[in-house]
Amino acid sequence: MPRKFDFTKGNIFKQLVFFSGPIILANMLQTSYQLVDSLWIGNLLGADALGAVAISSVIIFTMLAFVIGINNASLTILSQQKGRSDETGLKNYLNAFVVVLTIISVFVSIVGFLMTDWLLQLLGTPDDIFQLAKSYLQINFIGALFLFGYNFISTVLRALGDSKTPLIFVATAVSLNVILDPLFIAVFNFGIQGAAYATILSQGSAFIFGLLYVLRKKLAPFQMPTLPKWTEVKLILNLGIPAGLQMAVISAGSAAIMSVVTKFGSGVVGGYSAAQTLDRMIMLPAQSIGIAVNSMAGQNIGIKQWQRVHRIAKIALLYTMVIMFSISTLVFIFPKFLVTLFIRDEASVAYAVTYLKIIAYCFPLLGVNFILNGIVRASGAMYQVLVLNLISFWILRYPLTSLGANLYGEIGVPIGIGVSFFVSSLIATAYYLFGGWRKKVILD
Repeated sequence: MPRKFDFTKGNIFKQLVFFSGPIILANMLQTSYQLVDSLWIGNLLGADALGAVAISSVIIFTMLAFVIGINNASLTILSQQKGRSDETGLKNYLNAFVVVLTIISVFVSIVGFLMTDWLLQLLGTPDDIFQLAKSYLQINFIGALFLFGYNFISTVLRALGDSKTPLIFVATAVSLNVILDPLFIAVFNFGIQGAAYATILSQGSAFIFGLLYVLRKKLAPFQMPTLPKWTEVKLILNLGIPAGLQMAVISAGSAAIMSVVTKFGSGVVGGYSAAQTLDRMIMLPAQSIGIAVNSMAGQNIGIKQWQRVHRIAKIALLYTMVIMFSISTLVFIFPKFLVTLFIRDEASVAYAVTYLKIIAYCFPLLGVNFILNGIVRASGAMYQVLVLNLISFWILRYPLTSLGANLYGEIGVPIGIGVSFFVSSLIATAYYLFGGWRKKVILD
């Protein structure tokens, strides 16, 4: 039986380390999933296919952000129910999440499939890769239910204090994808459609395996779905909509910053893109610990153990700072080695190295946001976290990046981003200390 944590008692640091560790590994595997996918497609099918996948991925993420938000909201509600030891409430909300997520996932799959042409035209997809992107995108929309199914099961288990079992599901999906990608693309000669089939079969297999495993081991109180109460659906949507909008805000903010970078030419764009790939990997520990504290704090908020909630925040911040400063030091010392793992162009490498040296020690500041926002999110204050993200990206990061670029040229981009990390961490800290998130009540 996989180990489950009761976060309402016991050694917080020990729980944090052992609970967040598998989440970090799972997120690293998820990142490698996308990386391996790109490597197979790029090497076996070429640049056109890789471009088609890149464009399709933007649409998939944006269209399905709402469903991801609903999924993320489950972590808050279910962890609070777990902390309250409310078995009936846990079963009822778990049932409600299953019904709501299934309906929305199917709806988004159908609408996305039918609107594929319009969505690709909206993004200005070049004619020479339009059909490639269309076939890849439509197959992924068909399998959307699998993607969110296995992610939802993982989220449920984490809310209940089990982070090891979800790691098995992610590893299953990644392993299958590594095998099926070259098999479908090259051996069966399915081309880019083969890559899409490999993705949905990998995720579908992980979903079915995960569901059967959880039911057999009785790791979560799943039951035959029944029509949920309106009060349950209302709470799910009330938390899920702003959680979904948070992801849309982040996606749109990243695109806006890229529009500043493109003004400096292909060398800077290539270097910035490589640095961003590293950024996403660098931030994985802080993001994962943020997910962990969401569950840990949620269980304690469910029974109003506020002193323990604040201890979780302090210990998680210290733990994250140690990890992120260590990573920042490695990035500062070895930026060229890290960059050349992804690109070789001299101009792009030079810019990426400069970018990373400027911003390296700003990463711990962004870690503050992940931890404190995770605590606030655990209370159910989703709209407040949405506002914090709007401030972070649209009032700070994009304007400061644009200002830095106007004042200092291409070097102003990392300067602006670094300053925005510093200011947004101060705002997140101020809201955590003085904001009204503690008054949020989502469960009677």
